Amino acid sequence: MRVFVTGASGFVGAAVVEELVAAGHEVRGLVRSDTAAEQLARIGAAAHRGTLEDGDTLRAGAAWAEGVIHTAFNHDFSRFAENCELDRRAIEALGDALAGSDRPLLVTSGLARLALGRPATEEDRPPARSDAMPRVSEAAADSLLARGVCSAAVRLAPSVHGPGDHGFVPMLIQMARQHGVSAYVNDGGNRWAAVHRRDAARAYRLALESPQAGGRYHVVGEEGLPFREIATAIGRGLDVPVVSLTPEQATGHFGWFTHFAMADMQAQSTWTREHLGWMPTHQGLLDDLAERHYFDH
Repeated sequence: MRVFVTGASGFVGAAVVEELVAAGHEVRGLVRSDTAAEQLARIGAAAHRGTLEDGDTLRAGAAWAEGVIHTAFNHDFSRFAENCELDRRAIEALGDALAGSDRPLLVTSGLARLALGRPATEEDRPPARSDAMPRVSEAAADSLLARGVCSAAVRLAPSVHGPGDHGFVPMLIQMARQHGVSAYVNDGGNRWAAVHRRDAARAYRLALESPQAGGRYHVVGEEGLPFREIATAIGRGLDVPVVSLTPEQATGHFGWFTHFAMADMQAQSTWTREHLGWMPTHQGLLDDLAERHYFDH
């Protein structure tokens, strides 16, 4: 299958490209730099030069493809609403090229605010767009169904971990370094789902090969780790104390990240595993945090 991948040089996207190439698919990846293009060439994929802002470039990449995987997203949270709008426009541009073809399009989403006090399931729908939750990746994908696009959403766990991770867990490590303590809020009982990067990449491939229009795939290896245990593993890795903070104290440690540090983002992946025949095989987050690659830089 000819597959166009956005975010092809990113932490998740690069693993997806490697997974697709290894399975025999022909891949073109959206990249901006010569370095990223060379990275793709080394693993047997072709570069498609452009940016998310360039709708014509996105449409050209999708027009060539028999399937599209959209992993790109700008995670600059100081411009989150603006980046969510850019994501919506990018999904619409990809859909323009796929309209009427039933070719699959996988967009990437997350698990935040899907369920309160219980693990989210694939049947849960995201909250309506608001100032607090401006991301509309899934709604944008759903709008393409009536246009003959086999669109579906991949919901990634809040921690997609492994060597090269630059997501939430490295942010927590940096905060612990800065303050000299690794922290959690109250009893730290709020839970985060997690998945290894390689397991996530395999789920994307399987979802593309067995597409279900309107599907929601939970790419979750571990249903919910107590945040306290994550903080403890970070404290052990940095050899710093592990402390409980009140919500009022938390803002001094976590800053803008306080909401995520207090969030309960647990999720099941029962339907995803059954539908795709997907079974995570790589190590969990706490075992990964016992490796030095998270702390030796």
